[in-house]
Amino acid sequence: MAGWLFVSPWLLGLVVLFLYPFAASLYWSFCRYDLLRPPQPIGWANYRLLARDLTSGGPFGRALVNTFYYAALAVPGTVLLGIGLALTLRYQRRLRVISRTAVYLPSVLPTVATAVLWMWLLDPRDGIVNGVLAALGAGQPNWFRGVSMAFWPPGWGDAGSKDALVLMTLWASGNWIVIYLAALHQVPTALYEAASLDGAGAVRQFWHVTFPSLSPVIFFNLVMGLIQSVQFFTPVYIVSEGTGQPADASLLLSLQLFLSAFQDLRMGLTSAVAWVLFALLAGLTYGLFRSSRYWVHTP
Repeated sequence: MAGWLFVSPWLLGLVVLFLYPFAASLYWSFCRYDLLRPPQPIGWANYRLLARDLTSGGPFGRALVNTFYYAALAVPGTVLLGIGLALTLRYQRRLRVISRTAVYLPSVLPTVATAVLWMWLLDPRDGIVNGVLAALGAGQPNWFRGVSMAFWPPGWGDAGSKDALVLMTLWASGNWIVIYLAALHQVPTALYEAASLDGAGAVRQFWHVTFPSLSPVIFFNLVMGLIQSVQFFTPVYIVSEGTGQPADASLLLSLQLFLSAFQDLRMGLTSAVAWVLFALLAGLTYGLFRSSRYWVHTP
C-alpha cells in the first residue's frame, strides 16, 4: 500500500493527462464535436473528408505535402550539418570554447525571438540576407512571402516559405551537434591508428570508423528529428501570423491541427488528423527501426 501511495501522483497524471485524452481523441475522431455541444457519432465521415482533402488538394492535403517537404530537407540537413560541424569542432585547436558556444547558442534562444530575428534577416526588401545576395549578383528569394520551393518543381532554385523554415531549423541545430561531438569523443583513437596503418585515408577512415561509431547516434537523431519536424509549430505560427500564409505555403500539419481545433472548432476532424498523423509517424518510425539492422552498428 505504501508503494502504491508513493506512485499514485504519477499514476493519476498518467490516467488524467495521457490515457484519457488518448482514448477521448480516438472516440472524437468518429464524432462531430465543436466543444459547444456533446459529441455526435458520425462514423468514418471525418476520415473520408481527410481522404477527399488528399485527392482534391484541401487544407489537410496541402499541410501534409508541406510537412513532407519540410521534414525531407530539415531532418537529413540537420544530420549532415551536425556531423560536419561536430567533426570541425572535434579537431579545432584555436578558439575552441568560443566556436562551440557560438554553435550551441542558437538552440537555447527563445523560439519567438528566433522567429522574429529570422523574419528580419530574410525580409525580401530590407533583410540582410537578400542584401548580401544582391551584392553578390545572386537572386533575391521572397522567403517568408513566397510560395515556391527551391527543391521542388517548378520552383527550382527559387526559395520560399518552407525553405526559410528549413534554414531556421538548421541554424538552431546546436543540440544535435553537441550530441555528435560527445559521440566523436567516445570513438577509440586506436581504431583510427589501425586504419591509418592499413593505408586508409581521411575519407575511408570516416566511412569505416567514424560513421559506424556514430550510427547509433545518427539513428537516434533521425527518429527524434522526424518527430520534432511534425511537431514544429511556434516558428510557423509566428512567421505566418497564425494563418499558414502566403497561400498556405507554410501550413504545416501542426498549424493545421491548431487552426482546425481552435479556429474552426472542429474537434472531431482535428482528432482524426491527429490519429492519421500518429499512424504516419508510427509507420515511418517502424521503417527506420527495420532499416537500422542494415546500417546501425552497435558495440
